Amino acid sequence: MALDTGIGTATLRRWLRLARTPGNAHERDLDRDLQWLEGPGRALLVASDPRYPPQLAEIGGAPPVLFIEGDPARLALPQLAIVGSRNASAAGRETAFEFAACLAAAGLAITSGLAAGIDAAAHQGALAAGGVTIAVCGTGLDRVYPAEHTELAARIAAQGALVSEFPVGTPPLAGNFPRRNRLLSGLALGVLVVEAAARSGSLITARLAGDQGRDVMAIPGSIHDPLARGCHRLIRDGAALVETPADVLAVLGIDAPAPAGAPVQRPDRPGISAPALDSAGEMLLNALGFGPVDLDRMVARTGLPARTVASILQLLELHGHVESLPGGRYRRILAGQS
Repeated sequence: MALDTGIGTATLRRWLRLARTPGNAHERDLDRDLQWLEGPGRALLVASDPRYPPQLAEIGGAPPVLFIEGDPARLALPQLAIVGSRNASAAGRETAFEFAACLAAAGLAITSGLAAGIDAAAHQGALAAGGVTIAVCGTGLDRVYPAEHTELAARIAAQGALVSEFPVGTPPLAGNFPRRNRLLSGLALGVLVVEAAARSGSLITARLAGDQGRDVMAIPGSIHDPLARGCHRLIRDGAALVETPADVLAVLGIDAPAPAGAPVQRPDRPGISAPALDSAGEMLLNALGFGPVDLDRMVARTGLPARTVASILQLLELHGHVESLPGGRYRRILAGQS
């Protein structure tokens, strides 16, 4: 691993010490870090590494060292952080899944914190759409928290990356999670809060995002729903109110997805681009075939939730890939067909 980064072992140990507290930086601790890094798909990004995510390097207090499991190159993709309540409602989880799937299909990497509730739903939505998702962890990467997300973490590493500033062996201490929230917002172009109670930790992430100059968005809910109060507070304080994935793209200054293969680009960040329409859009186009198909059949063919299919179909229709027909049916538009 040291040879891969061009860093000698002695220098590498000095970097690893920076990731540890003085009382937790004995040689045996550094040996554990090095042993973990020898595993497949693992990397250490130091601040001087050209692969260190440039958007994170912009923030104050960026960590000098990042532990990575997965593809470090994914960290340079344009990202949207989706966060919210751990005790999310079924509707909130479905909304997070839908937005993540649709926005992953639009070329954004979906970043979240691997927690229960909204975080997990966001990761799962991006994975279902064949997109990239990144989990910023509040533990060492040799531990998955919560433990029931071990399989989800493995899927994220295979299709994106797990990221932590905490060294090997770090347990899920309560203070770690507010601290890692600055990385969640720092990696992203913006933060979307799906559900949040009045004292939700997601509000910390939103505040940090505002301090870092990131866009802050929130989805409103019922005035009677305690899980909507945090979102309503954010909107009252100036966060953008969003109701659809297209609203998120508009806030970020990204055009709605263009035909497959074209880039999604944020005008003020010319160095950050990604494919606009990836496997989710292609999956739906292939599932449509060449005859009229209704929404229920599309859901059965793709395995995606109905709301996700409907959202992606709207984007495909917007750019002339499909047309809607009477009776809730859709038809693929062939090249040259009007």
